[in-house]
Amino acid sequence: MEQQGIQHQGIQWFPGHMAKTRRKISESLKLIDIVVEIIDARIPLSSRNPEIDSLISGKPRIILLNKADTADEEQNRRWIGHYKEQGIFALAVDCKTGKGLNAFLPLCKKALAEKIAAWEAKGMKGRRIKILVVGIPNVGKSSFINRMVRNSKAKVADKPGVTRGNQWFTLERDAELLDTPGVLWPKFEDQIVGERLAFTGAVKDSILDSETIALKLLAMLIAEYPALLESRYKLEGVSALSSVQLLETIARKRGMLISGGEADFERASVMVLDEFRGGKLGRITLEVLRD
Repeated sequence: MEQQGIQHQGIQWFPGHMAKTRRKISESLKLIDIVVEIIDARIPLSSRNPEIDSLISGKPRIILLNKADTADEEQNRRWIGHYKEQGIFALAVDCKTGKGLNAFLPLCKKALAEKIAAWEAKGMKGRRIKILVVGIPNVGKSSFINRMVRNSKAKVADKPGVTRGNQWFTLERDAELLDTPGVLWPKFEDQIVGERLAFTGAVKDSILDSETIALKLLAMLIAEYPALLESRYKLEGVSALSSVQLLETIARKRGMLISGGEADFERASVMVLDEFRGGKLGRITLEVLRD
């Protein structure tokens, strides 16, 4: 069985859509105090729009490393330190459960301390912080907004005087969130980006071949996290196996066979991907910072 490159059928960069989104974000920025960018902690590079730095025009920013509980804890710390060196505040969170989000608004206030002091000096004490939420599809933006709004028991309402269709969400007395006007797509020209988005499920499995994705994922895990594979599948000597050999071994270990006693690679592939995405293999980061 040959490992083939992932064919990006239906996965494209949408320059027309990006141009429209760029224009809408530019219009919204004058209303905004700070931008919160949500990324997947397991793939901090591939889960970003590559033009985000230029898009937000130097506005203060917080990066939320979502799904942090499924990512390597040491790597979470390293990525947060990496962003701090760039003057960007970052926080490890889980937007579905809300873990870590209680530190979000205090971090916004810390990032905007000078601006808040200037407001107070002008008699604007208590002015709400206005936050723009950005992130590529399927990275957890909706979960973040839903969790923050639910926590604040706030009502959702359109705000007059803002570009039509923009949705503002009020968070208690402290802040207002504005969802991204338009869609920020990842850039798929780099095949590795497409593959890593496929590993995490950000790209629908129906578009790509599960077996090819699983083999590529296992190749990475054999190199970086062999002990986690050995622990999960009760194996030894994983580092000496190819990804094809490992997938066959896992299939046989789990009793996934087809007629003639052959390993059912398709079933095993789907299971491996599901277990990785669900955090059952352990805490894994696929884009790592090294010393």
